[in-house]
Amino acid sequence: MARKRYQHTVQVIRLVALVQAVLLAGCSGPQSALDAAGEEAVHLAELFWVMLAGAAVIWALVVGVAVFAGRFQKAPLGERAGLRLILWGGAVFPTVVLAGLLIHGLRLMPVLRAPGGDLRIDVVGEQFWWRLTYRPEGRPPVVSANEVRLPAGTRVEFRLDAADVIHSFWIPSLGGKMDMIPGRTNRLVLLAEKPGVYRGACAEFCGTSHALMAFDVVVMEPQAFAAWLEREAADAPAGGSEAFIGNGCGGCHTVRGIEAKGVIGPDLTHVGGRRSLGAGILPNTRENLIRFITETEAAKPGVRMPSFHALPPAEVAVIADYLGSLR
Repeated sequence: MARKRYQHTVQVIRLVALVQAVLLAGCSGPQSALDAAGEEAVHLAELFWVMLAGAAVIWALVVGVAVFAGRFQKAPLGERAGLRLILWGGAVFPTVVLAGLLIHGLRLMPVLRAPGGDLRIDVVGEQFWWRLTYRPEGRPPVVSANEVRLPAGTRVEFRLDAADVIHSFWIPSLGGKMDMIPGRTNRLVLLAEKPGVYRGACAEFCGTSHALMAFDVVVMEPQAFAAWLEREAADAPAGGSEAFIGNGCGGCHTVRGIEAKGVIGPDLTHVGGRRSLGAGILPNTRENLIRFITETEAAKPGVRMPSFHALPPAEVAVIADYLGSLR
């Protein structure tokens, strides 16, 4: 009997350890809200652990009272003892704990709603991609798409809008999410502290390819970011653009420096320098450029760009090579 009890205990411990390992595996990575890399995310992670601790205390007490009542309290409680239990356990204790958690949460509001900093980025959510406009102080705006770059240690203000339906802008490792509502501009301020690559996503169901509406977030040292922004503001080279222009790509996309001024789709001026294609769904390689041009609707259902599978493969390859050179 003792051996069976020991084996049962070992099995329970192993099961608990396995469950804990699975749960803790989600606490790290480029899209984890608990693997904080920004000031706002640090406060939100702290709030999560405090709320979890408060919930654990309440759960332990409730379960403890239930076990005590079921196993050890054989005689019924008197009327006075029952009233005291209801008053202190059912009213006073939950009120004090929840009030403490509420006060702790409200204390973070000034930090999470801090004023804007030295850089402003306008973001417009569209089905199913992100239109970006960097607005550095005292300099012309810089238009980009589907990849956010930030200087480490700088507070950045995001102005968030939507062009069609409700989206939600979320970079879990840097801070909380904010809805993007047509006709309304919302504001989100983030301070990234650790250089690295993180992942953002749309956190509001917005249509067929909602799950394919992501973006890379590259946090850079301030000097590297300044150099990148200067390159991003420059025009693209015109050499090799004949196939791109000749097949009408400029009717939907802008490439600064050539006769391509479309605004229906993402700005492609420096698409070759981005880490991914199609709003974070494919690594930026020549093969994936060709695939996205010829099988657009298969790669991203519901997207407004048609598949150009009727183009000769050699023509598609020339367009892909041109886009890959736009760095």
